[in-house]
Amino acid sequence: MADEDNNSPVFNIQRIYLKDMSLEQPNSPAIFLEQTPPQVDINIGVGAETVGPDNYEVTLRVTVTAKVGEKTLFLLEAKQAGIFEIRNIPKDQMQPIVSIACPGIVYPYLRAIVSDICTRAGFPPVLLTEVNFQAMYEGQKAAAAEEAAKKSAANGGALPN
Repeated sequence: MADEDNNSPVFNIQRIYLKDMSLEQPNSPAIFLEQTPPQVDINIGVGAETVGPDNYEVTLRVTVTAKVGEKTLFLLEAKQAGIFEIRNIPKDQMQPIVSIACPGIVYPYLRAIVSDICTRAGFPPVLLTEVNFQAMYEGQKAAAAEEAAKKSAANGGALPN
């Protein structure tokens, strides 16, 4: 292959897949008779790991909890992942690619599966809003820098070994 013979940047989607899915309805069927609109809480996280030479698995995790008062309507947890071949990219650009670009590719699949599972479970679809993965990444970097500054201050400004 031509790009193996030179140092051209390579970014390929190897596979996108549903890694894990869980749905619990602890109060059904009685909860279906509730007329009160549920309170819905959504938490999203991103993870990445190396799975081989130049291959990275990026996983998006979502937890959707719907409650009516203290009763849980449903609890949905899903992990949607992708394997990406990334090589010949400068080291300082790798983390943004894995933390911003890759999740942006995987996220539409996660949105679709969450909506579909909610509908198939007998509930109105939960439509996940758009996520700004760049803002999420920058927030995580800022939090890590703040934590490092706190540790440095706690050590009297001394650099860790």
